[in-house]
Amino acid sequence: MNLVKRGGLLLATLSVMVLLVACGGDKSSKTEQAQPAVQKNADGLTDFQMENGIGPVTEKIVLGEIDEAKAKAGEALFKSKCAPCHKLDKRLVGPALRYVTERRTPEYILNMILNPDGMVKQHPEAKKVLAEYLSPMTNMNLPLEQAKELLEYLRLVEKEGKEKGIQADPLFRGQK
Repeated sequence: MNLVKRGGLLLATLSVMVLLVACGGDKSSKTEQAQPAVQKNADGLTDFQMENGIGPVTEKIVLGEIDEAKAKAGEALFKSKCAPCHKLDKRLVGPALRYVTERRTPEYILNMILNPDGMVKQHPEAKKVLAEYLSPMTNMNLPLEQAKELLEYLRLVEKEGKEKGIQADPLFRGQK
């Protein structure tokens, strides 16, 4: 009799466990359903991606005053990594970069530095620039911190350019 009671108790316990698991549902799908759908445009990009590019920078960043030390490190990176294809004020293999921070958000610039391949394949603005210059930007495989140093340098040269009234070639031919 004791064996029958144990078997019945085991069967009852298993039944309750099966019911709890079956009635619990898939919590991950409920979480996904609760989140609002992200709207994408005809290019398959979100509004954030359209404004800020495609890559590892997926949230707005807050910029303070220009960090002179980072800008100095960025200048050295620019000279060694970027200057073979970009000048500040003249078109070369790529566009003049003195006023890139006026045209693009900091996030877009960082994503272009960190993910140039993905940008020219997916982002309509990067595709336009590629069509103008006919040469895709080389991926330098920089870490985010070095990309931020380059950004600081570009912010600094824009500021200096405005203060000194320096003219730079426009992004596209025939543009003023």
